[in-house]
Amino acid sequence: MDRILAPAGARSLISSHKVLRNTYFLLGLTLAFSAIIATISTRLALPAPNFILMLVGFYGLMFLTYRLADRPAGILAAFAFTGFLGYCLGPVLNRFLSAGMGDVIALALGGTALVFFCCSAWVLTTRRDMSFLSGMMMAGFIVLLVGMVANIFLNLPALQMALSALFILFSAGAILWETSNIIHGGETNYIRATVSLYVSLYNIFVSLLSLLGFSRSN
Repeated sequence: MDRILAPAGARSLISSHKVLRNTYFLLGLTLAFSAIIATISTRLALPAPNFILMLVGFYGLMFLTYRLADRPAGILAAFAFTGFLGYCLGPVLNRFLSAGMGDVIALALGGTALVFFCCSAWVLTTRRDMSFLSGMMMAGFIVLLVGMVANIFLNLPALQMALSALFILFSAGAILWETSNIIHGGETNYIRATVSLYVSLYNIFVSLLSLLGFSRSN
């Protein structure tokens, strides 16, 4: 009996659904793992890594994850990457808790979840192609990079708050772009997609903490 082949469009749709499903599953696992590590880091009051160590750990583990994304070892690298960021988050959360701002953490978590849900749901519902955002994302990355370098020397609270707000907008755009990229077949590797979405969520959460903490302290 001759085998009946599905049309190319149907095969592409099935493939994109599989990548999306695997991405959300792995994202949920890495978020849970990162939260556990952050909790341990907070409870044990572990010291924050210095700036150089954080940069090396962040970019080194991200590079390793992307390098191994096509192999099973890429999953372990993704957990190592998200676990490291969870550890780095512990000292930040400790500062808020010691200042009696536990509610700020809860608000930042809720805000992060809301942004992710709204952005993902909108793209999945409308199925709009967000590839036009790539140019704006690159421009936004350059602006953020220049702003972060300037803030190292200037250390201005107003500039820090502006950068936090821009990070939220940039990360929301990254969620829109990455989700669209998955459902339209531009991203076929769920490990890379997971890391991209995780970093966006991490940046939104930390930026909301910064904005809400600044508002509360004033």
